[in-house]
Amino acid sequence: MERRKTADQLRSARWFSASDMRAFAHRQRGQQMGFRREEFVGRPVIAIINTWSELSPCHVHLRGRAEAVRRGIIRAGGFPVELPAMSLGEVMVKPTTMLYRNLLAIEVEELLRSLPIDGAVLMGGCDKTTPGLLMGAFSMDIPVIFCPAGPMLNGRWRGEVVGAGTHTRKYWDAYRGGRLSGEDLADVEGISTRSPGTCNTMGTASTMTSLTETLGFTLPGATSIPAADSAHPRMASLCGERIVEMVWDDLKPSRVITPASVRNAVEVTAALGGSTNAVIHLVAMAARAGIDLSLDAFDEAARRTPVLVNIFPAGGYLMEDFYFAGGLPALLARLSDRLDLNAPTISGKSLGKTIAGAQCWNDEVIRPLDRPVTEAPAFAVLRGNLAPDGAVIKPSAASPHLLQHRGRAVVFDNHGELTRNIDDPGLQIDKDTVLVLRGAGPVGGPGMPEWGALPMPKRLLEQGITDIVRMSDARMSGTHYGTCILHVAPEAHVGGPLALLRTGDEVVLDVPERRLDMLVEPAELERRRAEWTPPPAHYGRGYGAMFETHVTQADKGCDFDFLQAGAATPEPEIF
Repeated sequence: MERRKTADQLRSARWFSASDMRAFAHRQRGQQMGFRREEFVGRPVIAIINTWSELSPCHVHLRGRAEAVRRGIIRAGGFPVELPAMSLGEVMVKPTTMLYRNLLAIEVEELLRSLPIDGAVLMGGCDKTTPGLLMGAFSMDIPVIFCPAGPMLNGRWRGEVVGAGTHTRKYWDAYRGGRLSGEDLADVEGISTRSPGTCNTMGTASTMTSLTETLGFTLPGATSIPAADSAHPRMASLCGERIVEMVWDDLKPSRVITPASVRNAVEVTAALGGSTNAVIHLVAMAARAGIDLSLDAFDEAARRTPVLVNIFPAGGYLMEDFYFAGGLPALLARLSDRLDLNAPTISGKSLGKTIAGAQCWNDEVIRPLDRPVTEAPAFAVLRGNLAPDGAVIKPSAASPHLLQHRGRAVVFDNHGELTRNIDDPGLQIDKDTVLVLRGAGPVGGPGMPEWGALPMPKRLLEQGITDIVRMSDARMSGTHYGTCILHVAPEAHVGGPLALLRTGDEVVLDVPERRLDMLVEPAELERRRAEWTPPPAHYGRGYGAMFETHVTQADKGCDFDFLQAGAATPEPEIF
């Protein structure tokens, strides 16, 4: 690709290259920090947006990786500047990282806009970090490349494969059911997460980085490189080198993300057996690029493309195995007849050319199309009088016998009430119950926490019952499993029909027919509607108040309404 820019056309030249007092002051301050004038004037200024944090185990190694990125930038003739950004480590941040995904997106957009930046390397990987970084970058629209944090190493305990998140819930339920001692649990706690990096299952982190690669924003094969592998810093250095060339070529996100690349990402989500969170994030990311994406696209893709990636929670392997099997390029090659191979990528080549020659080295980890991991689809979108705007279920991680079910609802209005009462011996609950949590959506949570894998009552676990139908307006960790109906929209907190459901009502789930209904007469629902009053707001001020006022519902991606509409933000004036 021929270079389209000269040094005087760089965005940073507006700060540094003019012959006026303001540019003089900018160059002066650059030299105050110890940089030579020749290092930053006339060279692409590359931001290393680093979400490193000592309270984010997924990102704790990124301080070192930023140095590798820096090497690549300098080698290619760019000027690197490291800019810290909010680190959304899923486990530690409360009430949920989803509350802050949009804040990270705002931070990234405004960092890139307000400073003399020509291009950026986005460093992250934990769940909400990936979409947050990219949403901000899409809105700003200067050249960016995503450098994924990488998954942690495989885990084992007493000869059994252990996947982060998936087995956390499994072993905890075994402990609560009396099948695991306290000493055993402590042993698992210390051995199951062996290195820095994102969850090694096909949870939200690996799903979203895989989709980012599918969309064309990573180097080929970057997604699955383990965080602790020596190939990872080498990949980081290559990211630094490539972004400099992208700046000269003016290869902006608006030239990379297209309706075709979004369709490819939806198809790949199904084949991954990916996290249900991907539905929300991909809808939001597409909207930032001006591309409309409906829930139905995910349902249609899942009907068409089976789960091929044999990784927990739907399968039996981990991300390190996916890496050695050929990683995402191998999966894309296997799906090539149902992808648009002309979709562009940050490599400057089409998707088809970037995966040319990719091979799968383990057909058990990345299954052929005629031998899927499960016959059940990765996603199903349900509608009915409980979810007129849609709800999502993951049949590939659910119990087959529960996918057509009728049962009596037991309803909890908030997570604290559920936690306090789930093991009450007097709770009227059995294997046929539909366990319901509401008040956990985007506004109600607040932030739509990952509470959707509702805890199983201890009494049922002691009977050997490990799954019942569970329903909420919350999300669920992509590492979890079970017959969980999620993202019920509109949520209860804003007056969705879930707010009208009562304990004792019959609920009907029919996944083959994509239905979710409560068997309550319309006149009775109208009576309940008239009695319903909106809950009080969680926040009286600050970011939380802004979130409650402006967040959209799950089917629209939970972005802020004012970030998905309006004219483009102008470049800052430099006086």
